[in-house]
Amino acid sequence: MSVAKLDHGGGVHNAARRWGIPPHHWLDLSTGISPWSWPVPAVPEHVWRRLPEDDDGLVDICREVLALPSNADCLPVPGSQAALQTLPLLRPRCRVGVPAVGYAEHAQAWARAGHEVIPLAYDRIEATLATLDVLVCINPNNPTGKLTDSETLLGWHQQLLKRGGWLVVDEAFLDATEGQSLAPLSDRAGLIVLRSLGKFYGLAGLRAGLVTATPDLCSQMAQRLGPWAVNHPARFVMAKALTDADWKQRQYQRITTAHQRLLTVLSDAGLQAEGDCGLFAWCKTDKANALAEALARQGVLVRLFPDVPALRFGLPGHDRGWTQLAAAL
Repeated sequence: MSVAKLDHGGGVHNAARRWGIPPHHWLDLSTGISPWSWPVPAVPEHVWRRLPEDDDGLVDICREVLALPSNADCLPVPGSQAALQTLPLLRPRCRVGVPAVGYAEHAQAWARAGHEVIPLAYDRIEATLATLDVLVCINPNNPTGKLTDSETLLGWHQQLLKRGGWLVVDEAFLDATEGQSLAPLSDRAGLIVLRSLGKFYGLAGLRAGLVTATPDLCSQMAQRLGPWAVNHPARFVMAKALTDADWKQRQYQRITTAHQRLLTVLSDAGLQAEGDCGLFAWCKTDKANALAEALARQGVLVRLFPDVPALRFGLPGHDRGWTQLAAAL
């Protein structure tokens, strides 16, 4: 069975062909990935030469950084995408609630594995929870940026746990918010937290993520992924990046400042932005299709959600980009 490829933004080369603008002239704001990456050092030769090893200290670093309890486990994965595609294979067929507007790979992965997928608006979760076996929450939500408080999430988890259910919390963008991670509580049965180094750290090309959950669930996932799932250079970079607390603080401040600037630029253009994630702004507008087209004709690529309709704007990473965005708007 063929599965449709979902749009996640990016695709500058395709945009260049469609609109006849060379790739290096584009301002790509379509992905929500930080325009500033953690500065990757030279990778030692032995890292390239040797197979990755599970006891290289990476898990210990992750445990400390995420403040994991002793009876929770942490599994490095080749991007949180690999984890969300594997999770549906670890349960018998069941009813799964997913955000009606959210990262669509979650819904597709559960549906592909034969589960019944129920798209839910945020205000319908509480009323529907009793009928679900699994609830997927994206916190903050991608693309709306809505942040759900930990008390609410834990309340949902308790209701699901009574029936042996799961709460899956995708925290791929959480570092760029003031929200609290549930990773320190992932020793609780049925609570699964997905983390990513792609967005906040600007390392999407590395394909590096983490799963925190009970040891038995992490073990099942590790068996599904097989040996050496995360390559050795990626493990090396993950360990270095996660321990760079000073850079993380500077990055948070840089993103926060840029987000405020983005809100101002959008407001000046008559667009009302929403969301709690510093890496992007969500704008619902009936003119979304026309605006996306008009911006693209000026070399500015944004993420269009035609069914809502809405646009998601990422952060320009340099003054030239801010000037180009403001002029195009």
